[in-house]
Amino acid sequence: MTTKKTERIIAPPAPHMVGDGFRVHNFIPSGASLSMQRMSPFIMMDYNSRFHFPPTNQLRGVGVHPHRGFETVTIAYKGKVAHHDSAGNSGVIGEGDVQWMTAASGILHKEYHEEQFSKAGGDFQMVQLWVNLPAKDKMSPPKYQGITNSEINKYELPEGGGLVEVIAGNYNGVSGTASTFTPVGLLNAKLHKGATASFNFPATYNTALLVIEGSIKVNGSEQVPTDNFVLFANEGEEFTVEALEDAVVLILSGEPINEPIAAHGPFVMNTQQEIIQAFNDFNLGRFGYLE
Repeated sequence: MTTKKTERIIAPPAPHMVGDGFRVHNFIPSGASLSMQRMSPFIMMDYNSRFHFPPTNQLRGVGVHPHRGFETVTIAYKGKVAHHDSAGNSGVIGEGDVQWMTAASGILHKEYHEEQFSKAGGDFQMVQLWVNLPAKDKMSPPKYQGITNSEINKYELPEGGGLVEVIAGNYNGVSGTASTFTPVGLLNAKLHKGATASFNFPATYNTALLVIEGSIKVNGSEQVPTDNFVLFANEGEEFTVEALEDAVVLILSGEPINEPIAAHGPFVMNTQQEIIQAFNDFNLGRFGYLE
């Protein structure tokens, strides 16, 4: 098995606000040619690095908005987020939990800081990914997977080195909890100082990692600090992560969906005509109703 080398290490871009509740660095797509196609099926990544929100009686977040053609995946590291959608799903995710919403044919949703968290204030840290759907599944029914941390299957590393949470995909025989439409690996490696974990994915898969906490060394040589993103080259299969201090690392890898991408705002389809149809359907109320 050959080594999967790093292609680029990307420092966090300047943050911007999404609504009034999410202060995010946008890694995918981003400058320096990291396009939706380059990281397909991961077509967007917003990272709310650890940020302290003061107490408030107002619910911070993003109001009702539509999506079609992909899935939103929210991973909570600090704080709590509440979700409601027009398919009747609702839930709250807190530290270690995951919300996997399949917008597919169309849905309205809103997401905001959970009420008690807003009133108390505190550190907030989240990742939101958009995972594209292949053309054949873009108009499938919406669905929702609210996954608590206790439901996420875990692999214990030897000698007390930490653990790997398998959100989706497979790691050393441990299967991911989330169901996916195409092959996707989504892992949280929680490593103690000095521990090393190995990961392998097909050379053709688009693969990256994000350092959530601590600092790491990749493939025994390249040091990567907190909040930095590593893009791997599409060659080789295996790489190693060593924790230089206690670390949390999000690892994502997926089989590219080699289809055209037409994206406009909250809709990601294959053609411009499908985007126009999405706006028409939204305006005609075909995505349901949500206050």
